[in-house]
Amino acid sequence: MSIPNIITLGRILLVPFIVWAIASNQMEIAFAIFVVAGVSDAVDGFLAKRFNMTSELGALLDPLADKALLVSIYVALGIWGALPRWIVILVVSRDIMIVGAVIVSWLFGKPVQMKPLMVSKLNTAAQVAFAALVLGSIGFGFNIAPYDQLLMGLITIFTLLSVSLYLVEWARHMSTIETR
Repeated sequence: MSIPNIITLGRILLVPFIVWAIASNQMEIAFAIFVVAGVSDAVDGFLAKRFNMTSELGALLDPLADKALLVSIYVALGIWGALPRWIVILVVSRDIMIVGAVIVSWLFGKPVQMKPLMVSKLNTAAQVAFAALVLGSIGFGFNIAPYDQLLMGLITIFTLLSVSLYLVEWARHMSTIETR
């Protein structure tokens, strides 16, 4: 268990606290936890690369931590009424489709290596920026227009593009399965 993996596990453990903060209308606390999670993501990535502490466990845990945090925040903010339902459905559905595709390929004995695409990294950046903007605006009372519309547009484009590219790659990978 390396230091970056411990930091990543800590980020996963922050998820219920940020959901609690949103559900309790403690948006300043939710924003602070989100910032801590973001800094921890940068720190674990830096340590893993700089000190050659990368591992298979870290390669699995890091995206899991990112997705657990973002999906939880989007769902909690959607239920709270701070995000349009359609953006929550779009973000969560993409992740469910990708995870489902990975599970199906594994069940068929044909595990697929999912390497993050640049468009997915841009999508994650837009999702993080939007979540931070919404949490900050509610917590500290500032107006986010027109940046909310811009970020929702980017999230929509990046989400649809990334899920399409992943599913095409997955279908290509799965088409090599021999029928019996």
